[in-house]
Amino acid sequence: MQDRTSTPNSEALPENTGKADNAVPPAPSARDTAPGSAGGITLDPSPEVTVIPSAEDLLKAAELKAAEHHDAWLRAKAEGENIRRRAQEDIAKAGKFAVERFSTELLAVKDSLEAALASDGAEHLKEGVELTLRQLTAAFEKSSLAEINPLGQKFDPHQHQAISQIEAPDASTEANTVLNVLQKGYALHGRVIRPALVVVSKAKAAPAA
Repeated sequence: MQDRTSTPNSEALPENTGKADNAVPPAPSARDTAPGSAGGITLDPSPEVTVIPSAEDLLKAAELKAAEHHDAWLRAKAEGENIRRRAQEDIAKAGKFAVERFSTELLAVKDSLEAALASDGAEHLKEGVELTLRQLTAAFEKSSLAEINPLGQKFDPHQHQAISQIEAPDASTEANTVLNVLQKGYALHGRVIRPALVVVSKAKAAPAA
């Protein structure tokens, strides 16, 4: 007679199949996540090292800078000397050739005087002298050399030099009026180079009682 008692199936799946696949991994410990640890997220970078130059390097840099400044000073000094020398040359030339234009104008005056002296007759001599005077006056005007002829004007001590003082010829003539011009004066560009020599009037003396 066959035994019908059920026996466990040897091919049945084991219990808890797939349990290990669904397991949650353990959380990392605080020691593993600590900074600088092998399991940490980031590691602190190593601190930067400040390199301090040596005294010899500082001295070399200072010497180079001093050499640059010294070279710049020498160049500036040489340039200043050149400017001063050129200025002195210009001043010397200006003083030497200041009357160049005026001298050129006087050449025509000299030519006229020579022509007048070479002519025959007093009439030709007079005409030559008059022509020379006109040329000389024109040369004066071109050089801003103005004539000072203050006859009948009020005496001006800045432009006139009184030689004597006489009583006014009439009552209408005021005191300190130029009565006579002994020598004309001249001014160059408004600056008096020779005052006019004049005779000045003075008030009439009161009649004796």
